[in-house]
Amino acid sequence: MANFDLSALALKAVCPSNEILYDDQGMPSVMVKIPKMTYAELGLGDSTATFPAFIVNGTEVNEIYISKYQNIVMNGRAYSLPGQDPKTSINFDQAIAACSAKGDGWHLMTAFEWGALIAWCEKNGFIPLGNNNYGKHSSESNYKALPATTDDTHYAVRTRTGTGPLTWYHDQTLDGIADLCGNVWEWTGGIRSVYGELQILVNNNAADSDHSQGASSSEWMAINASTGELVTPDGSGTTSGTVKMDWVSSKLTYSTSITDSAPGEHNCNFSVIAFASGIGDAAKNLLIALGMAPKSGSIISGHLCYFNNAQAERSFIRGGNFSISASGFASFYGYLARSSAFGHFGFRSAYIKLPAA
Repeated sequence: MANFDLSALALKAVCPSNEILYDDQGMPSVMVKIPKMTYAELGLGDSTATFPAFIVNGTEVNEIYISKYQNIVMNGRAYSLPGQDPKTSINFDQAIAACSAKGDGWHLMTAFEWGALIAWCEKNGFIPLGNNNYGKHSSESNYKALPATTDDTHYAVRTRTGTGPLTWYHDQTLDGIADLCGNVWEWTGGIRSVYGELQILVNNNAADSDHSQGASSSEWMAINASTGELVTPDGSGTTSGTVKMDWVSSKLTYSTSITDSAPGEHNCNFSVIAFASGIGDAAKNLLIALGMAPKSGSIISGHLCYFNNAQAERSFIRGGNFSISASGFASFYGYLARSSAFGHFGFRSAYIKLPAA
């Protein structure tokens, strides 16, 4: 990384649509630009409204830059670089801090950004694979990535960023975003559950560090199940008429109340997640936009998801890890608190040029 100009030239020779962005210390990250899109352009109905990931502080932005690679941390800052062992054993607040330390507009990848990528991939007919089976994908026998770590049986555990086959990139080219499936779970911002009530920040305001994602932040909003409008939660997960994560007929069912006879930890495939009758179309669209529910006619099959509807606050990690062969790009895991940090938890930063206040 001694000569960043030469590095940028080499990158353009191999990945012409990628960009190197520099943080406030002049250090580079390899990023993939995602241009502004509407719901219709992402294959989510006919609406020409701008997708929420591209709205920050009430203003539309022209693009989002997503880290091409799962991040490492140097000097307290997050970086997207190839061939690295991704940072692990990091909790939710530490991941946010490593991203926001890079300067204005740098942030932990958000749920709406993850949802935009799911929608784009579905529209284009391809769901990326990755390291969900000790160095390879469970459906692939001939493709592997370079190991970053191994266990005591010499099986690969984590793999080095971007060293997998083209099937591990979101667009099946070297220009794409790598390792969205498996390797390490990735913390995502702008979403949490409180006693099973789903809460988010307005649009993509989680991309601006001025909007706190702290446990007691007033920025967290519940979702009106009928209208999809955001409302102030009551703090106990029992806000009237809001979207909640119920467990019905052995699957996550979004409802206005929790009828679960044994609230707590549950898991099911993304592809079977359902909506109760009280969830209106606008709320459904919002949940799909967040990547928390499948769209009608989804091509995603499986992708194990986990949630906990009995705890005061649970944050979400996405994408699966190296040891859960049933996990995939659409998987999410909401069993644990924001303070949790394990060797299979990582993260990915993103960048938006913030609109002028």
